Amino acid sequence: MHLRESRVLRKIKEGKTAFCTKLNLLDPRVAEIAAMSGIDCIWVDMEHVPTDYTELENVIRAAKLYDVDTLTRVAKGSYNDFIRPLEADSTGIMIPHLMSLEEAKKIVYYTKFHPIGRRPIDGGNADGSFCRVNTLDYIKEGNEQRFNIVQIEDPEPMAELEEICALPGIDMIFFGPADFSHAIGMAHDIFNETTLAARKKVAECARRHGKMAGTVGNLMNYKDLQAEGFNFISIGADVISLTQYFDNIVKTVSE
Repeated sequence: MHLRESRVLRKIKEGKTAFCTKLNLLDPRVAEIAAMSGIDCIWVDMEHVPTDYTELENVIRAAKLYDVDTLTRVAKGSYNDFIRPLEADSTGIMIPHLMSLEEAKKIVYYTKFHPIGRRPIDGGNADGSFCRVNTLDYIKEGNEQRFNIVQIEDPEPMAELEEICALPGIDMIFFGPADFSHAIGMAHDIFNETTLAARKKVAECARRHGKMAGTVGNLMNYKDLQAEGFNFISIGADVISLTQYFDNIVKTVSE
């Protein structure tokens, strides 16, 4: 047996853009509905959302029914917070608020197997098909078919962006415009000149070093983001869809 092949990595290797959507509601039925749409990746959150690992594993299982990747934004803490989602068979993990090159090196150390890093080996969980995947295959395919993402959401790491993008073992650089604009004192103004310049710089630097470039977008600007070099774009969220749908019902019947 082998690890499940990543749909996101496959599309990007083909020169295409991979699209993602975010779930705040960790019900596997919501994940299955999203996966049935044909989206490439579902983004679940353990930074802002009170998600537990049982919920996470069920969401991942629902997505895999339709060959859809799951990306888990982890809570920054110990190395266990990084590897448990991977062992639940999350195809990728996202680490929020990367602040330095030194921190990026630690992320590689904990999330990549030998010879790139020193991620602890188990293989007895969902990602290793509960010990059915040969250990050497598990190590090799874990490095090849699973990805990590570091988020640039603050001005501090921009000084070391070149070195971060060049670091072996970092797979994707993801620009977070909301927190970045907040961090520079321009909260909620994600289209200010400084934030837009940083966004473009992240995409250019990541792609120049052979890394994936990710960010959030919408149906109006995703083509502009592709033109900037982003090949992983997250659009929308379940909570936005539901609030707009229910608001529209009430508005329509009240007219």
